[in-house]
Amino acid sequence: MLRFMPVGDSMTIGSAGEHTWRYRMWQHLRATYDAPFAVVGPRETLYDKATDAPTSYEYADPDFPHAHLAGWGEGWLHMAPAIRETVCSCRADVLLVSLGLIDLGFYTNAEQTAANAREFVAEARAANPHIRVVLLPVIPNVRAESDAPFAAEVARFNELLAKTAANLDEPTSPLLLASIPESYDIHTDTYDGTHPNTSGEHKLAAAFAGAMHQAWGLGGEYAAVEHEEPMPRSGHATQGRPRGRRPSRLSPR
Repeated sequence: MLRFMPVGDSMTIGSAGEHTWRYRMWQHLRATYDAPFAVVGPRETLYDKATDAPTSYEYADPDFPHAHLAGWGEGWLHMAPAIRETVCSCRADVLLVSLGLIDLGFYTNAEQTAANAREFVAEARAANPHIRVVLLPVIPNVRAESDAPFAAEVARFNELLAKTAANLDEPTSPLLLASIPESYDIHTDTYDGTHPNTSGEHKLAAAFAGAMHQAWGLGGEYAAVEHEEPMPRSGHATQGRPRGRRPSRLSPR
């Protein structure tokens, strides 16, 4: 049985009232992967914007495995020291990793961030020499749209991440670089210029699913649900996915 672990920042943990791309990936694997699998990780919650803490279980659809290793405001800098113990304790086989934006926005430059990504891979392999890793580059975001030096740093990191994937790839522990969805648009696929809405969740899940299907023959082609209506949100959770607002600048996740 393959054990998948989503690893990421606020775009992966999600906030109260959301489905998350983790849910979309689980749906996809259930539909296309003809073998037992599990979603693992040491955490299960969503981020609660009202309390500024990862304490919510208000998933839009709670009937799926919530496990993950993701945190609002966390990046490669934070996950590299934690991944060895986590892979060991959760017995993860496949890591689906979306990190980098928070690092570049607040903590490290492109070269330092790439070094932390390499440390992450080494630590994961120390726990499981046969670990498979799928890496998603930093996707389009509102700060990169308006801040040219930051956009250049993102482009530089994505270039270094591609080289890392190529240089560290091994037959016994494959390292795979997913593609940024070509149609990803921060104005239609996010609710604030950074965090994915329904269509964005599908596109992030599709990026991981497509990479695994094309490179490893794992699962099938991703088929998003067309014209899906978001579930209603209750209480303060209705504030987590604002409508009709201009994208905000990158904030710590």
